[in-house]
Amino acid sequence: MYRIPDQIFDQYNRAQVSTSMGLFAELNHAWVTIDNALYLWDYTHPNPQLIGFEEQPNSINMVKLARPRKGVFLPAVTHMLVISTTADVFLMGLACENTGGYKSVTIYQTGMSVPIRGLDINVIASSDSTGRIFFAGSSDNDVYELTYQQEERWFRGRCSKVNHTTKSFTAFAPQFNLRNKPTEFVEQMVVDDSRNLLYTLSSNSSIRVFHLRPDGSVNLTITKTAIDIYSNIGHIITSNETLNPRVKIVSISPIPAPEASRYHLMATTATGYRIYLSATGSYSWSATPNANNAPTSMQAQHVKTPPSDSPSDQAPQAAPVPGAPFHTTGPSKVSIHSLNPTSSAERFPPGYFFCFTQKDNSKQADTLFISTPDSGKLAIPRDPSTPIKPEETGIWLTLGSRAEAIGLYTPYDQGGPTSSGFGNELAVQFDKPAAEIAVLTNTGVHIIRRRRLVDMFASLIRNSDGEDGLEDRVQTFIRIYGRSETIATALAVACGQGMEVSPDSRLSKINDPDVLEFARKVFIEKGGKPTINENAVTDGSVPAIDTVLPSPRHAGIALYTSRLLRSIWKTVIAQQGRTPAGGLSISPAVPTSTLLTIQRDLSALKDFFNTNRTFIEGLSGPDALSKVATKQEEVALQAEHRGLHSLVQLISHTIEGISFILVLFDDRAEDVIALLNEDARNRFLELTFEQLFATSKGHETAKELVKAIVNRNIAKGSNVETVAEALRRRCGTFCSPQDVIVFKGQELLKRATEAGPNSEVGRNLLNESLMLFQQVSESLPMDYLKPSVEQYIQNQFFAGAIQLALSVAADSDKANHALSWIMDGRPAEDPRKEAYDSRQQCYDLIYKVILAVDELSEQDSCDGPYSLIARRRAEAYDVITTSRDEVFLTSLYDWYLARGLSDRLLEIRSPFVATYLERKSTEDIFHADLLWKYYAQSDRFYDAAVVQLQLAKSPFKLTLNRRIEYLGQARANASVHSPDVGRAARQRLQHEVEELLDVSHVQDDLLQRLKDDPRLDNDRRAEVLETMNGGIMEISKMYNEYAAPGNYHDICLQIMYLANHRNASDITTTWQDLIQGVHEETLKNGTPLPYEAVIEKVRSLALRLRMSDVAFPVKTLLPMLERYRLEHQKNDGPPTWVVDLFLELQVEPEVLYTVLESLFYNDEVPFHGANRKFIGNDLAYLISRWFNETSRLGGAAFGSDVIATRVSEMLLLLQQSRLDKDVVQACRDMRVKLEQSFR
Repeated sequence: MYRIPDQIFDQYNRAQVSTSMGLFAELNHAWVTIDNALYLWDYTHPNPQLIGFEEQPNSINMVKLARPRKGVFLPAVTHMLVISTTADVFLMGLACENTGGYKSVTIYQTGMSVPIRGLDINVIASSDSTGRIFFAGSSDNDVYELTYQQEERWFRGRCSKVNHTTKSFTAFAPQFNLRNKPTEFVEQMVVDDSRNLLYTLSSNSSIRVFHLRPDGSVNLTITKTAIDIYSNIGHIITSNETLNPRVKIVSISPIPAPEASRYHLMATTATGYRIYLSATGSYSWSATPNANNAPTSMQAQHVKTPPSDSPSDQAPQAAPVPGAPFHTTGPSKVSIHSLNPTSSAERFPPGYFFCFTQKDNSKQADTLFISTPDSGKLAIPRDPSTPIKPEETGIWLTLGSRAEAIGLYTPYDQGGPTSSGFGNELAVQFDKPAAEIAVLTNTGVHIIRRRRLVDMFASLIRNSDGEDGLEDRVQTFIRIYGRSETIATALAVACGQGMEVSPDSRLSKINDPDVLEFARKVFIEKGGKPTINENAVTDGSVPAIDTVLPSPRHAGIALYTSRLLRSIWKTVIAQQGRTPAGGLSISPAVPTSTLLTIQRDLSALKDFFNTNRTFIEGLSGPDALSKVATKQEEVALQAEHRGLHSLVQLISHTIEGISFILVLFDDRAEDVIALLNEDARNRFLELTFEQLFATSKGHETAKELVKAIVNRNIAKGSNVETVAEALRRRCGTFCSPQDVIVFKGQELLKRATEAGPNSEVGRNLLNESLMLFQQVSESLPMDYLKPSVEQYIQNQFFAGAIQLALSVAADSDKANHALSWIMDGRPAEDPRKEAYDSRQQCYDLIYKVILAVDELSEQDSCDGPYSLIARRRAEAYDVITTSRDEVFLTSLYDWYLARGLSDRLLEIRSPFVATYLERKSTEDIFHADLLWKYYAQSDRFYDAAVVQLQLAKSPFKLTLNRRIEYLGQARANASVHSPDVGRAARQRLQHEVEELLDVSHVQDDLLQRLKDDPRLDNDRRAEVLETMNGGIMEISKMYNEYAAPGNYHDICLQIMYLANHRNASDITTTWQDLIQGVHEETLKNGTPLPYEAVIEKVRSLALRLRMSDVAFPVKTLLPMLERYRLEHQKNDGPPTWVVDLFLELQVEPEVLYTVLESLFYNDEVPFHGANRKFIGNDLAYLISRWFNETSRLGGAAFGSDVIATRVSEMLLLLQQSRLDKDVVQACRDMRVKLEQSFR
């Protein structure tokens, strides 16, 4: 209790007319009026300074603290005093400042007052939201408003009063009380700002409701008499001695809209009953009044009875838990006198009830009854069919003196919308101060503090009677509040959250080792076990571990952690504003003191887990698995470990996250934020604590902030290593050891730039920075890599830039998903593409390096390989050439070709070039051409021939001539010796090429024939020619679909030859058709002579058919041509043109002789009779040519004596035949020569 200063008593002893006392609890001040003087003092100060106001002459009746209307007074005036005297009501300005932990006030004269002669004003009320002031007195039942404004206006001064209940003309009429009835007057007046309502309580217990309209008018909407009120509650509770219309209502208290929607006002009777009323706009209580919706009716909805008259309940009792619970509503007809008589009562959110009653017959001391809702019991889930009982706990306090006033010293803080419902005291017990109420008596100020559940649990442990009694109380606590709430409370006590009032009336934390140890024991031993949902496991749709319900211990940890973080969880981290100069300012949205408190509590929780990890089931590690008996228990324990481990990780991340925020705001946050890009800046300004602590988005934003912090320190010239190490130590999650290495590398890079790229120191620093970057290449993000590479380019450290980009690319995809994606043909919508895209970003940086080094080389004025630029270019390209990163080389070669640098690709001597081109050669002709050229330039002629052969056979859209060209080149390359390729392989390749080349030539002939063939109609011509001028066709298709139907006999013969077709009849028929066709076509055209055309056709086919015995059968063709000459060209051309043709084709004379000899001897049609001489003439001619040839060579005549004898016999026979005379003579002469040769 804070005692009243002696100065007050000194002034009190000088009182002559009247005295009164009151509280300004929100300012920690009390006041006393002594006659015409007002004195204020800070009752919390050990040696308070008395502030007095004695400048007015009239006795003071009432003093009220009010909030001023905005814009009327200076900003320093935060409150005003409304003072009523016997003559007037005036306003005083009040400024309040915090000095040294205490509040000091200053009073200012305002010059605002209104006369009230004839009114005994002792009731004043004000609106905190609008600053409106209302007053009333004991002389009548009217309600007045004190209006005030900053400046005077026409017909209206700065201050005036308005009567809202009596019309202006009736105010001056004489009042007659013919029945000598007591005048009804206003005893209490309260304002409900949440609904814009003003309630008044009269001396007759009538309640009136006024609607405060936005336009400033006040309308009386409801008058509720005591009889109506008691009539409403008749169906709730039976009328009795202590509850009937004759019982006076002594107090009314508004219930704000956020606290309750159904109940609007609480009225307390002189016997301590609480009647809850609703003021609604209809017959339903759900229509809540607002600024534009005035209530039209008021109904009593509920009654709370005083505590029972049982003697055991008239004083504080030892209960299982602090506070005696009682139910306050019932149908009993028994009168309850426990709070009779009640002199006054007050209700404070969220339902604290203070009732002053006089149990002392001398009336020198008041007894205070306090009841509060038990939010812990209300929060326990219940069966919906079970009605909720208004659980309350109550205590009695004997004040020892008479109560004068009561006020909120520290109001209950709901904590914003993050806690569900209203009055959830458990949710805010760790982050908001407990509610405190000040009670002023004639001896001092009592401060009554709301005990938190955690404080009650700590007190329960401290005040227990032995181990057994304590165990029983814990079980009772669990039964009342539930196991999870008990575990959360025990954990809070074990982490040092319990508080108590010290002997010097100060709050202090409970650090008693016995209390902390028992709380730890309760947390560990009473935490329960996880359970598995057997029904969910049965159908197998959900993994067993996901069906486990965590233990109450897990729920308790989550509950305690959430309460620590509740106030900041959904709050943005930073708020943006403007400086007086118009610049941008960034400030923390949550005070750093609050963040430090939360961090301290979370650190204590983390330390508790670290200390007791081995005792907590679910955190003790693999050893706990050895204690399980069934598979279900093992799965449940695994799920419990997963849940608890996640909570512990969240706590650790949150601690470091708060440290990071504190580091950010330790310095000028505006400078750091300015270094972020616009997108990152907007993301940070929208970032909440939840996102920072528990999402990847927050983590990425924090990484960008860390980079900005370090970059700012680099710009300032600070030691980056020191800054980075400090960040890592305080918030390692956001600044890892890898980040520290990156920052060191950045600093070295900056120093290298300052030293100069051409200096030895600069080059060493560049190499050191590269080594550091490569150490963390696996986790080096692009926003670090890109500026580093750009700085390397600026410093002409080209080889280092390429090495760094290659290292980052390779380490970002160690499984080589990108290469497998390329090998599989780069399928769309494939998750491996993401790995490739990530690596491609690194390769794009390398291309920038290549362009930079090439551009620098072009500008180099020094010729020769030893210039500085040339050496650095060679170093850069050496890194590229020696790279084994196939993904990079593939991308590089693509880049070369896209820029038209195919020659550069062909100059590279690397096995990956061939691999790249081989893979690409299946995609387009361009890469395939490059492949065989690369092979040819590398002296790999065999491989070049293979590629060219594949191109000739490929499905690419190539003309037939192009394919023939590839085959011709392949034949040439296949014939060249290639190292590491055997002769047999080359021969097989040559054979395949030759065969395909022959086919392609035949197809080309057929194509030309089809082009010139008029029989092909225009509609089909384009299609046929396109088909024939495309891929090399199968010879069977060529024959069956084009050559044979088109009667292209020469082509048919070639196809038969290539197909090794050995049907002599088919071949003979085709030759006959060919000769006949050539003859007829020649006759049709007129030139040349038919025999000449036949000679030319046979000659050309002989070459194409390679004088094949099958396709070019001399034994068949010679008689066929002899017959043609006899039948069609008997008198045309040289008589020996048939023999000359075959001799020209280098057919052996012996073969021709044998055929002609057979024709001569057989005497067949048409070579019989006179026509026989045609064969004889040819024989004589052939023998002559044959003899001359063998004689010229110097060998035996006709090659051997046997043949010579045979020829001699034939010559003799020819002489005897009827041949031409010159032929006979020639035979005779030849025979003479032959005989001479025998000698």
